[in-house]
Order: sequence, then structure tokens, then C-alpha cells
Amino acid sequence: MTSDRPMKTMMGIIAAVALFWGLSTASAVFAPVALALFIIALVWPLQESLQTRMPKLLALAICVLVTIVVFLALMALVLWAFGRVGRGMIADAGRFQAFFDQAIAWLEGHGLSLTGLWTEHVNAAWLLRTVQQVTGRLNTTLSFWLIALVYVILGLLEVDDMRRKIDTLRNRDAARILLQGSALTAAKFRKYMIVRTQMSILTGLFVWLFAKAFGLPFATEWGVIAFVLNYIPFIGPFIATVFPTLFAIVQLGTWQAVVGVFVCLNIVQFVIGSYVEPRVSGTALSMSPLVVLFAVFFWTFLWGIFGSFIGVPITIAILTFFAQHPSGDWLAHLLADAPSQPRDAPETR
Repeated sequence: MTSDRPMKTMMGIIAAVALFWGLSTASAVFAPVALALFIIALVWPLQESLQTRMPKLLALAICVLVTIVVFLALMALVLWAFGRVGRGMIADAGRFQAFFDQAIAWLEGHGLSLTGLWTEHVNAAWLLRTVQQVTGRLNTTLSFWLIALVYVILGLLEVDDMRRKIDTLRNRDAARILLQGSALTAAKFRKYMIVRTQMSILTGLFVWLFAKAFGLPFATEWGVIAFVLNYIPFIGPFIATVFPTLFAIVQLGTWQAVVGVFVCLNIVQFVIGSYVEPRVSGTALSMSPLVVLFAVFFWTFLWGIFGSFIGVPITIAILTFFAQHPSGDWLAHLLADAPSQPRDAPETR
């Protein structure tokens, strides 16, 4: 049996690599399903409550309508904010180019000759293309969300049936893990989104107030962008500080003011993300910051910008299901942010 353990480990590694390769290759299939399951977990309490008072199809229509309204509202905010900022960057293209020329001269004066590389890749045109690509990417996600919406409609219709099927499984241990794991995962998803929304509102408010105080243009837009991007841990908040800093470069004119804007914006993001949010979310969503960062980058690598949003919820689901069985409980315990007392540990007096 001991000699079989290395072979089992190797087979497990191969299976994991094959699984993630399949998820990456067939992202157009699996990513909408993952998003649909996430949305179903969020809206199911509303669906369950409504269908006790009205026909099931009418309750479903209301849930789908609420989902669509929320999505369209967020998308409209994003397109409005990035559109306004993009038009502002086009209007100030000459000032951005002048800044890049000054930066080149400063680098050459300090013995750093990057003229060719800088001119080719880092200039006002590159900055404008980047903003346009972000806006274009947001427009192309519409078909992705439509596919996910179809899965949401079908999934909401089958939640009760699926629960009954699982409950009748002969393998009672598997049934328990699936039912308890699904219920706990859905509860954690809802708490995760509530906390993330609260922190996003707080972040957007502070960024707006800070931009107003510094006299930066597009203060409202920066607040909206910070609010939306805060749903993507680590990557989103960093991007939300870079764009206002770029505008501060051409608006404020001094390096000291620019550095001050960048530092203050990152302090806002750090305090809310690293101090306020963990205390609001509590131990139910506790994960090591290293695990969160890995989840964001790993799922971004697999599924692009959508993976950066859904990566943390997927990791929450995986760890929650692992915690339902003794063979995986050690991994969930190891990757938690605040280690809890082992189940079998003796009490101390």
C-alpha cells in the first residue's frame, strides 16, 4: 500500500493539471456556468421566498428581472465612467504627450536611454489605446452574460429537483457533503458579496472625496471606477489608483503632488481592504491573503478578466467543500487566514 502512494499522488497531479487545462481550453463553456452558479446562489433566497407566495414561473421572472436590472446598472456605470475618462484623455492627448516627452528627457539626463522603447510602447497613443481596449472589452462581455443568464434561468428551475435527487442518493456521506457544502457555500457567497459591496461603496466614496479635495477632474468618475473595480481583489484597487494618478501628472504638474495622490489613494485602498474588510467579514470568509492573491491571478490566467472577479468565490467554494470531509478538512484549515482550534484538540483548563 505504501508503494502505491507515490503513484496515487502522481495520478492526482496529472488529473489536476488535465482538469485545469480543460477549464482553460473550454473557458467559453465553463466560465458562464461558474458565473450562473454564483448568481443562483445569490438570488435563490429571493426565488425561494417568492415561490411560496406566487407561481414558480412568476417568481422566476421577478428574480431574472432583478438580476438583469442590477447587471445593466453596473454596466451602465462602468461604460459611463470609462467613456468620460476616455474622452477626457483624448482631449488632453497633447498634454499627455508633453509629459511623456519630459519624462524621456529626464531619463536621458540621468543616463537612461529608453527613447526607442518608450516611444514605441509608452506614449499618449498607447494610453488611449489601453482605455479604448478596456471599454471595448466591456462591450464584448454582453454575449457572455446572456449565455450565463440562460443557465441562471434553467438552474433556478431545477434547484428543488436537484436537492431532492441528492437527498435520495444511496451514498449518505456524499449526499451530506453535497447538501451541506452547497448550503454553506451559498451562504458564504451572499456574505462575500454583501461585504464586497459595502467595501466598494466605502472605497468609491473616499476616492471621490479625495479627488474632490485635490481638485482632480472626473472626481465622480474616479469614485465610480473605484467602486466597480473593488469587486476584483488586489488587481482592481491597484488599477483604480493608477488612472487618477496619470491624470494628476498632467493636472497638478509637480512630482510631489503626483506621488502624494498615488500614496494617499493606495492608503485608502489598503486601510479598507486590509483593516476594515476583514473585521466586517469575520471568520466565515477568512482566507490567507496569499491564497486570495493566488486565486485572483490563477483564475485570471485561466479565464481572463472574468476569472479575476470569480476567482475568490470559486476558491471559497472549494475550501468549503473540502472542510466537509476529514480527508480535505486539513487543507481548508491550513489555508484559512485565522487558524482555528483543531476538532480533536483537547480542551485546556
